[in-house]
Amino acid sequence: MIKKRYTLTVLFLIGASFSFGAAPVTVEVVEVNKIWDKAPHNAFTDLVHWKDGFYCAFREGRGHVSTDGKIRILESKDANRWDSAALIALEGFDLRDAHLSVTPDGRLMLLGGAAPRKKDNQSAPTGTFTSFSQDGKQWTSPQIAVQPGRWLWCVTWNKAKAYGVSYTAGKGTRHLDLLVSTDGINYQPHVAKLFEQGYPTEVTLRFDTDGTCYALVRRDRYGTESSSALLGVSRPDYKQWQWKDLGADFNGFGGPNLIRIPNGHWIAAGRMHQGGAHTALTYIDVENGTMTKLIKLPSGGDTSYPGLLWHKKMLYVSYYSSHEGKTSIYLAKVKIKPKTDEGEN
Repeated sequence: MIKKRYTLTVLFLIGASFSFGAAPVTVEVVEVNKIWDKAPHNAFTDLVHWKDGFYCAFREGRGHVSTDGKIRILESKDANRWDSAALIALEGFDLRDAHLSVTPDGRLMLLGGAAPRKKDNQSAPTGTFTSFSQDGKQWTSPQIAVQPGRWLWCVTWNKAKAYGVSYTAGKGTRHLDLLVSTDGINYQPHVAKLFEQGYPTEVTLRFDTDGTCYALVRRDRYGTESSSALLGVSRPDYKQWQWKDLGADFNGFGGPNLIRIPNGHWIAAGRMHQGGAHTALTYIDVENGTMTKLIKLPSGGDTSYPGLLWHKKMLYVSYYSSHEGKTSIYLAKVKIKPKTDEGEN
């Protein structure tokens, strides 16, 4: 059990509101707490509220790349006091990059990377595993949903279907595929070669209230091709996509995540590099295809992979960072309000 025992590392942020000219919102970081640091390396988070509780999932291991990767599940009633609910492992695989979602029948679903790594710090093709729970504590045995070499990094449920994008995580051409599933286990191609410029990797999909799907895409450096993040936009049936380059400020935008908050605003988060690696919150103008940095969270070094959750007028952000000397899991509570409309939130 980890009790609430760390206050915000950068104290000047507490209670301060920030207004950004290009973004129609103000941001107030209420507090940031370290919630877990038990393993040598704790990283790659996600966050969900389910059955009246908060759940945070992340990887534990000896290092950033090691053979012993497992997924830890924490639970909390109030997002202050956290307890370990489960530790999930799969023999012969380094489990990575946990993602949580709720299935149409109300189960908690865990999806993550699975790399058959033989030695620490050794590259290995990565695939995808899934596991399910009725109570957050007992989980089904992890099973491989996508074979190593193609990594289905994250899925989002929409109208009883799980949509996600896989990328090349081994040998082969560097491209994205859009996949879909009705059970969260068996995935079928929906759009092959969805995007293949540069080196596109991690993708999070989110759906607006009118059915529009938005894809936030990380791109890594590959020769002389662009590594800036992308925003993809598509309407049902999600066969045709438009792509908007979000600019060089967001090169290698690691662990990309986004969420629609009330009033229709879109907030994103990921790793930025200007002034040193750090985890940042950003604002996405989905109409114009632009992204603006809002604020740097207390972070540095080995960091990012945020989970985003809107709950009772507050944005909760889980992430990991090594800015205090050891890669640990943090939880930020952030108030975000429209500049001109203090209505629905």
